[in-house]
Amino acid sequence: MSASTPTTPASSLASASAGTVAAAGPGRRTHLAVRTLQMVLALFFAIASAAPKLVGHSSAAEGFDRIGYGDWYMYLVGGLEMAGAVALVIPILSGISALALMGLMIGAFVTQLTVFDGENALTPVVFFVLLAVVAVVRRRHNAELVAFVRDRV
Repeated sequence: MSASTPTTPASSLASASAGTVAAAGPGRRTHLAVRTLQMVLALFFAIASAAPKLVGHSSAAEGFDRIGYGDWYMYLVGGLEMAGAVALVIPILSGISALALMGLMIGAFVTQLTVFDGENALTPVVFFVLLAVVAVVRRRHNAELVAFVRDRV
């Protein structure tokens, strides 16, 4: 080996290849698992959570009456949940949708503690954690969305 030939220590190669893999995004199994999670969450938010609010079902109306903001608030939350559910399955919107739904879950948690005496306070926490997984894995879509919007403006 001549003095002009550069040498790279094995540890540098290992860290460089690990950085390349991390920059490339999640692996196939992770992608499929999170995609499945997105579908399940979208179905939950659309069917079990938003639909009763949007049709004014008595179970949803009673809960929102206890909150004290009236029907408009029930329809607003139902609309936001439905929009979030739809956006969860659109790849470029999935990351930002997960973040937005996490915000709704923070509001739901606070409402459960303050209005409903913590009856179901764990439910929004569980959904917050699941949405956080989606938000972290799909965070590169946020940069793609920003670039898409900048190109349009």
